[in-house]
Amino acid sequence: MSIDDLPPLRDVIRRHELSARKSLGQNFLLDLNLTARIARSSGPLDGAEVVEIGPGPGGLTRALLALGADRVIAVEKDRRAIAALAEVGEHYPGRLTVIEGDALETDLASHLSGRPVRIVANLPYNVATVLLTGWLTAEPWPSWWRSLTLMFQKEVAERIVAQPGTGAYGRLGVLAGWRTEAKILFDVAPSAFVPPPKVTSSVVHLVPRAEPEPCRIRSLEQVTQAAFGQRRKMLRQSLKSLFRDPVAALEAAGIEPTRRAEEIDVAGFAALARELLSERSAATG
Repeated sequence: MSIDDLPPLRDVIRRHELSARKSLGQNFLLDLNLTARIARSSGPLDGAEVVEIGPGPGGLTRALLALGADRVIAVEKDRRAIAALAEVGEHYPGRLTVIEGDALETDLASHLSGRPVRIVANLPYNVATVLLTGWLTAEPWPSWWRSLTLMFQKEVAERIVAQPGTGAYGRLGVLAGWRTEAKILFDVAPSAFVPPPKVTSSVVHLVPRAEPEPCRIRSLEQVTQAAFGQRRKMLRQSLKSLFRDPVAALEAAGIEPTRRAEEIDVAGFAALARELLSERSAATG
């Protein structure tokens, strides 16, 4: 399939000497059928404003624009890719804004028009979880983004959507489940990438919850860190570092003290976070 009349991505990579760099977490997607599938899975693109992180040679960028995105804001750290992305921008005049820089340090809000935004990206593996965590903990909530459609290593994707009682359930699953509804859309084989990674990847779609369980982010992070940091222990043991009387705190939150972290749902952790905030407020009040 040809989504536009721009040169094939392999030619773009060759001409701009864009060999993928492991230090940048780069694995390029060259199959335009696949990039179009990822773009479509984010929802109807007509008139949409999209943020993309790590566009590289521009395969997903081209799909987003060809399928109707009104504007794509692409953040690219690799200077070698800027010229290739400029060619995409010339093909879609006025619709592509390229920001050369590190997505972890870029103030995206200053580049947005104020319309609802979706983030669609084949994230660099080495910063994917850090970026996701930043988007999930943004304040105020609901955040400036309307949805996330992101590529992760399959193992990370499974942690994002994990439910209580499963081995993959942990701090990331609680955070994602607290503020979003997350699901894995489909897997992507290593052979789809250049160079092929050693692991299967998965595309995850996350939509923000309008009203997450009430609690403070900092308190929730502290509770989940303590609980999952010693996940084999009962909570009455693993929470000793946080609460003066963990058994009383657990009972106040409606949780049996003999439970372990992986057995507690998001509502339970939110209740514990509220208990922690209440105890510390009383101590300083």
